[in-house]
Amino acid sequence: MARDRIHLRRRAGALAATAATLALTCATAAAAGPSGRIASLPKGHDVSSHQRNVDWPAARSGGARFVYVKATESTGYQNPYFHQQYDGARDAGLIRGAYHFALPDRSSGARQAKYFVAHGGDWQPDGWTLPPALDIEYNPYSAKHPCYRLGWKRMKSWIWSFSDEMVRETGRRPVIYTTAHWWKQCTGDSHAFASRHPLWIARHGSSGPGRLPGGWQSWTFWQYATAGRLPGDQNLFNGSSSGLRTFAADW
Repeated sequence: MARDRIHLRRRAGALAATAATLALTCATAAAAGPSGRIASLPKGHDVSSHQRNVDWPAARSGGARFVYVKATESTGYQNPYFHQQYDGARDAGLIRGAYHFALPDRSSGARQAKYFVAHGGDWQPDGWTLPPALDIEYNPYSAKHPCYRLGWKRMKSWIWSFSDEMVRETGRRPVIYTTAHWWKQCTGDSHAFASRHPLWIARHGSSGPGRLPGGWQSWTFWQYATAGRLPGDQNLFNGSSSGLRTFAADW
């Protein structure tokens, strides 16, 4: 997901040249985006503090119709650019939503949901505000513990705790952003969430979202690349433009 990255130094000489070539190839593929029928779906992106002050009119002119903006992480981080990004997107005519980056080893799901609500998206059924989103994926702070030291049962309980608190606070269950591999590894490919939570699937560099996790029969959003024509990560909505507006208003 779009967030602050640690930029590692690259080797010089031939390795640097090879890396540059590969980066150019990947960027070109990402810019091209999906092909065929799926390419006609409403386009969007997601951003964080990594993108700083986004030129929202330019994003709108570039094809963006929706965006998710990182608001919070755990209970100790707020995106310092959140209001510029969230309000700026709305002012430019984009449907926008806010997402929370989960760190399940830091505090309970309910506590993180409350923190998200306190610093998040002012949710209301106005046709311009997407439901809250939970970004739950690999642990960015420990490659050795991708599931945050939680077993399947505890991870599922954590997600339910977050989801139940979001319902109490906003009236709507969150969209769940994840990958099929993480979901299988860290929840046992649980089917318990599919019927009540829209899916935001992350699968990059492919012609389609691939196998969906945990009993989901369809995806709502697909993050298909980490770079492209729009600032941040590149996404599609699985429906029409009017369907996107309905999704933002269907509370």
